[in-house]
Amino acid sequence: MADLRVNIGALALKNPVMTASGTFGYGLEFADLIPLDGLGGIIVKGTTLKPREGNDYPRMAETASGMLNCVGLQNKGVDYFCEHIYPQIKDIDTNMIVNVSGSSPEDYAECAARIDALENIPAIELNISCPNVKDGGMAFGTTCQGAESVVKAVRERYHKTLIVKLSPNVTNIAEIAKACEAQGADSVSLINTLMGMAIDIEHRKSMLSIGTGGLSGPCVKPVALRMVWQVAKAVKIPVVGLGGITTAKDAIEFLMAGATAIEIGTANFLDPTVTIKVRDGINEWLDAHGCKDVHEIIGCL
Repeated sequence: MADLRVNIGALALKNPVMTASGTFGYGLEFADLIPLDGLGGIIVKGTTLKPREGNDYPRMAETASGMLNCVGLQNKGVDYFCEHIYPQIKDIDTNMIVNVSGSSPEDYAECAARIDALENIPAIELNISCPNVKDGGMAFGTTCQGAESVVKAVRERYHKTLIVKLSPNVTNIAEIAKACEAQGADSVSLINTLMGMAIDIEHRKSMLSIGTGGLSGPCVKPVALRMVWQVAKAVKIPVVGLGGITTAKDAIEFLMAGATAIEIGTANFLDPTVTIKVRDGINEWLDAHGCKDVHEIIGCL
């Protein structure tokens, strides 16, 4: 068996396979289906400072080779997470990582600070694809200045591994990755969903309540792979790749493009055991090709 261990900054992973936020609940929902301790990490659903109801229904729509969603970060807030969810997940033997969202740098920082106090949460993933309420709704992650403002505020109050999840809805994602690195990010993960739309032609309206939503699934993989490759060449910090991964072959492509680890998202809805299958498939490929360590293929492109 090949050595699958990797590191994201100070965060040690048993293997490079993690789950993408919003597609795996808090992990507990999958406990009867797979051994949770067999994953490199579990990134739980998005958490915000205050409770959020999310968007009106309908907020999911199937598309060719993917899906659209506009769930809107529905969650009960960070205090509920700390009091009710954390006690249930703190003893799972893998890296439990919290995805943090906000509407201002101060929101992000306060939410991160409360999670910082939780001993068994070794990292957070910042979702900077959220709209900046002070800037007309433009997402923080679409400008270097916006990304810097969030990462700087959080880095001042959060002292563990900080992963920043990048928006693909930009002209030059490598520049935004470098801006996050300069403000103290330990890693960047990419891509978040692409903006998309679907129309119900019989009712002559969008299939989503707010008109547009985030596109994910196999259809986004070529874009995600290209962006991971560009970012991995531009920064010195580890890159986590995601976007359309459904098989071990997909995951290996991301590793070869420069990702140190990967996340699996939409595929969990099709096959709740996909993460373990991908982990085992990576190992089998490495064995078949005489590789003793996964680092032999990371960034080999």
